[in-house]
Amino acid sequence: MQTVSQNQTMKALLDLLVSQGGSDLHLLVSVVPTIRVQGKLYPVQNLPPLSVEESNKIIGSLMSQEQRDYVVANKELDFSYQHADGSRFRVNVYHEKGNLSAALRFIPSKIKSIDELGLPHIFHQFTQYSQGLILITGPTGEGKSTSLAAMIDEVNKTRAEHILTIEDPVEFVYESDKSIVSQREVSRDTNSWEMALRSALREDPDVVLVGEMRDFETIAAAITLAETGHLVLATLHTATAAQTIDRIVDVFPAHQQSQIRMQLAGTLQAIVSQRLVPKIDGNLFAAFEIMLATSAVRSMIREGKTHQLDGVIQTSSQDGMMLFEMHLSQLIQQGVISKEAALRKAFRPAELLRLIGE
Repeated sequence: MQTVSQNQTMKALLDLLVSQGGSDLHLLVSVVPTIRVQGKLYPVQNLPPLSVEESNKIIGSLMSQEQRDYVVANKELDFSYQHADGSRFRVNVYHEKGNLSAALRFIPSKIKSIDELGLPHIFHQFTQYSQGLILITGPTGEGKSTSLAAMIDEVNKTRAEHILTIEDPVEFVYESDKSIVSQREVSRDTNSWEMALRSALREDPDVVLVGEMRDFETIAAAITLAETGHLVLATLHTATAAQTIDRIVDVFPAHQQSQIRMQLAGTLQAIVSQRLVPKIDGNLFAAFEIMLATSAVRSMIREGKTHQLDGVIQTSSQDGMMLFEMHLSQLIQQGVISKEAALRKAFRPAELLRLIGE
């Protein structure tokens, strides 16, 4: 790990993050600046813990006066930041024990393709859909935005469409190719997710990227967009495909849940659950669960039988579906990941052990 001299600034820290192939930088008072590389945290060598004054100065250098005022009033803020060398970062500034802190996520300037990322081939099929809802799910930091960017960029390069993105903040930046791309950032380009999603129907989009379906309003609006003939791609912080359906239905009042099941059954195209798993060589590899909205899946969603979805996924590999543990077992057999790493990430450890014959 390279070092940073004590008198250097945010620029030096971001330069180090990029040069080390890191994904995140963490800045907290009384803690040495820390970067995440291949999923592991490393304190930056040759630096002392940040003082309150240093934290205020370094983190403050990322923000405009308007943003600094917002953080004082609201305690936290998400925004994008462009480094001097053109590198982009997603920034969350927050307070911790009363002190200013920040977490920065590196956003590569080059958008990797579906094949470069090693995503399942069915992702190419997803980019050809003209309407419906495709969800990429998983915890924060598991590569959801990167996978979505690869799909959006393939649409951009292969289809003449209007692509509209609504993000908080804008992460990957697309250059219009065969498509035209409108990227709207919450707070900068619109006052709220709700207003942006309501306005989307009047902006003549063909493809809409919703950075995150986070509450009742955004979930309802995304489903409405998919119902009205648009292709909608979105993320959700859930684990399995079945849990994703339950989470969406459960945000609605009880008297609306039957209707939302009908809407979901009619609009859903696919749910992809994604987790990054450490490879034997120390790098990270994306493992997936894929559920496609076949007639059997749609019927189970309508009838509220989400507990049966795992069984359908298991028996529908010929359609391109894949249970997460099936993908993990394949990676173990190929020598890509260890059994121990797979068990730590598995949603259903007993099923993984059965698949690998233990």
